[in-house]
Amino acid sequence: MIGVLGGMGPLATLDFFSKVISATHAKEDADHVPILMQSDPRIAPRPAAILNGGRSPLPELLAGRDRLISAGAMALAMPCNTAHFWYPDLLKGCAVPFLSIVDASVNQLTLLADAGSKIGVIGTRATLAAQIFDPVLRRAGYTVVLPDEIAMSTLVLPGIERVKAGDALSAGKLIEKAVESLLNQGVSAVILACTETPLALDAIQSPLRMQCVDSTAALATACVAWWQSQKGGTNDQRSGV
Repeated sequence: MIGVLGGMGPLATLDFFSKVISATHAKEDADHVPILMQSDPRIAPRPAAILNGGRSPLPELLAGRDRLISAGAMALAMPCNTAHFWYPDLLKGCAVPFLSIVDASVNQLTLLADAGSKIGVIGTRATLAAQIFDPVLRRAGYTVVLPDEIAMSTLVLPGIERVKAGDALSAGKLIEKAVESLLNQGVSAVILACTETPLALDAIQSPLRMQCVDSTAALATACVAWWQSQKGGTNDQRSGV
């Protein structure tokens, strides 16, 4: 089964589980991916740790990782983009594969954009400041375009906060405007590099979703593909997708 290091935030974790089910071509219950989920909202805030020297979530993330493995997880996934700041640390000593939401999202870009294209990235201030996506995008041949400060402070961050507060509907228009702003700058596609942002666009059924990579859905698809590839076998590799 695949262990899910979740709770960052709870709605995003629920959305991830739903997208794993949707990504699975199943005729009966047994065809679905076995999931072992930890949804712990008490994990220390990731942006505060990265930007302001706040309490690091790494000890809690490591404890959750090891708890899931001890409970029988054969691979791991973490539906939180900002938490991937600690992904290299989580790989150290990890006894099972740990699928990367960053790698999964960039892999999905091939469906929307050619190498050499400009790609927008929407995420928390910490995700963007830490350049969690930038190296992988550049290695794939893309140019990174980020929201400007006005878009971050008036659209992206308030939108994320509203989803976390349970108000995805009002968040939708904010995130949609942020996506539109990047598209107007000539990007070929936008990565929704915060797991709250797809929920916002889905709440208003935004047509701009077609020009976005949903990082949650990308990770869900990678998990389904990994599980299907492992049926009847084992895998001890520790890399991302």
